[in-house]
Amino acid sequence: MTRKAAIDWATDHFDSGAFFQDLARRVAIRSTAQVPEMRPELDRYLVEEMTPTLEDLGFTVAIHPNPDPRGGPLLLAERLVNPNLPTLFSYGHGDVVRGFEGDWREDRDPWTMVQGGAGEDERWYGRGTADNKGQHSVNLAAMASVLAVRGRLGFNCKLLLEMSEEVGSVGLGAFAAAHRET
Repeated sequence: MTRKAAIDWATDHFDSGAFFQDLARRVAIRSTAQVPEMRPELDRYLVEEMTPTLEDLGFTVAIHPNPDPRGGPLLLAERLVNPNLPTLFSYGHGDVVRGFEGDWREDRDPWTMVQGGAGEDERWYGRGTADNKGQHSVNLAAMASVLAVRGRLGFNCKLLLEMSEEVGSVGLGAFAAAHRET
């Protein structure tokens, strides 16, 4: 794999609108841990969105209940290539703060990702575009780029996605302690 080939793949992925579509689909899931009635959306984000994405990248995925009943589920994913290779650990969260519908400029819907116009540097607006759906979307797209160009990562990878970060990561410490060796 050449560095240029991976960058070209990533550029094409972005320029084609594929990355925007992936992130917009994730933003559309109202995965706010701050509103108890939205609890099913926390599960939906992991089951319907992240699990198939990760499985397409060769990860095995397990979704676990939170040891604290106040917290949302947690996802552990692993892509084991060779136990003798180094393992990269990545963390993210798929929950977001409340949508604050009606409080967005220009009557934007927090659950519909849009691109701003001229003068806004073409920013993307939507709940979770940066914190944290955008971040793990970038990480996964980078892995997809390497896999598409080289066919392998060259390392093992473990990923933890929690769904309670916006409410203090309740249960995360106990979960991490219980899964320390996994």
